[in-house]
Amino acid sequence: MKIWFDLSNSPHINMFRTMIRDLQRSHEVIVTSRPLANTEDLLRMHRIPYTTVGVHYGRSLIGKTCGFPIRVAQLVRFLRRRGVEVAVSQSSFHSPVVARLLGIRSIYLNDNEHAAGNVPAFVCADRIMVPEFLTAQNLRRQGASLAKVERYPGVKEGIYLWEYAQRCSASASASTSAAARARDPQARPRIFVRPEPWTAQYYRGPRNFLDDVIGALQHRASVTVLPRSREQYLHYAGPAFKHCRTLSGVIDIDTIAGECDLFIGAGGTMTREMAVLGVPTISVYQDALLDVDRYLIAEGACAHLPALTAQDALDYLASREQAGPNAGLLAKGRTAYDMIKHEVTHAHA
Repeated sequence: MKIWFDLSNSPHINMFRTMIRDLQRSHEVIVTSRPLANTEDLLRMHRIPYTTVGVHYGRSLIGKTCGFPIRVAQLVRFLRRRGVEVAVSQSSFHSPVVARLLGIRSIYLNDNEHAAGNVPAFVCADRIMVPEFLTAQNLRRQGASLAKVERYPGVKEGIYLWEYAQRCSASASASTSAAARARDPQARPRIFVRPEPWTAQYYRGPRNFLDDVIGALQHRASVTVLPRSREQYLHYAGPAFKHCRTLSGVIDIDTIAGECDLFIGAGGTMTREMAVLGVPTISVYQDALLDVDRYLIAEGACAHLPALTAQDALDYLASREQAGPNAGLLAKGRTAYDMIKHEVTHAHA
């Protein structure tokens, strides 16, 4: 079988890399991408062959709307004669539309009920796979037929983090992981910060609202900033943050989880990844919370402190212990992985 994955944003790489390698043993896999955030850097890091198709059209709704049919047409041209039998994607709004135009089956995953691109994706997808807590009301509101919906247990991050945790527990070096490393109370805490998604259509909060927190923490902790774009890197590489480490390239989840005492995230997948892995995690997301974030907060996996101060962050860290990966969410993730893989490989059954 020929299977097409459109990995159009950086979180998609970790989500699907294990599945792609599993599928490549028995099937031909085609991967497309586009230059957005760290997406193509991560593809190269993990040695996943891919083809760049199209560009990202920025945060503007007008730009996204005008650019949408352009990339759809580019993908149709690229795939038309390649014999693809099933399309798989997470939040790639283009993929189900392209699949419908090519007459191939599509499997579309999403966990963000605020994403406007779900509307065409839900209408065109043959199978919609969402986490268990996404409400039928939100799905119907965006045009999903509930007959096409299949719910998987847990959160999407569990779909791939179960494999990471398994790898750590089997590795001789697992003692350096977040699950097993005790924090030295005398050492400066190691804090990783993921700023807000400037270019995301769904994000309507302020920009640079973490500047004061980062500026204060850099004198009391070892702070690493994980920018989402070149523009954001240049901002945090400036003199106001000279005591921070601001990364210009990509960093693997293994490294973050192994070094991080506290993770502060302005929303997004990386914040949820650290929460599932048991790293003390604070979400400072400024907009309406997604269902997935409310689910993790209810599970006690992270805190939501949108008005965070530097002292709040340090107090939260002092009150938390390194609990290790959330076994319940990882077990659900393994079940979800098997469900998705079965759906892909039995697409014509």
